[in-house]
Amino acid sequence: MKEYKRNMIDYMMNKALADQAKALASLDLLLEQGVGIGDHSTGDYWENVDQALDTLVDAEDRLDIIQKYFIYPQDVEDAPY
Repeated sequence: MKEYKRNMIDYMMNKALADQAKALASLDLLLEQGVGIGDHSTGDYWENVDQALDTLVDAEDRLDIIQKYFIYPQDVEDAPY
């Protein structure tokens, strides 16, 4: 595989992993650490939970797609890259 393609795939994977970690940390803070809520209203709390869950779903969907379409052994002939 060409170096620039490997770099782009690495970037996509690392970005998705970072977003996944961010979402999990946010959910842990919101669900397990009461001090993380601060002065937020109940509406803000639910909005933050929804945003963190959406980020997690998006990140894990991207990881699945990257694995499905871009992470192949280099000797696979029908790889899409």
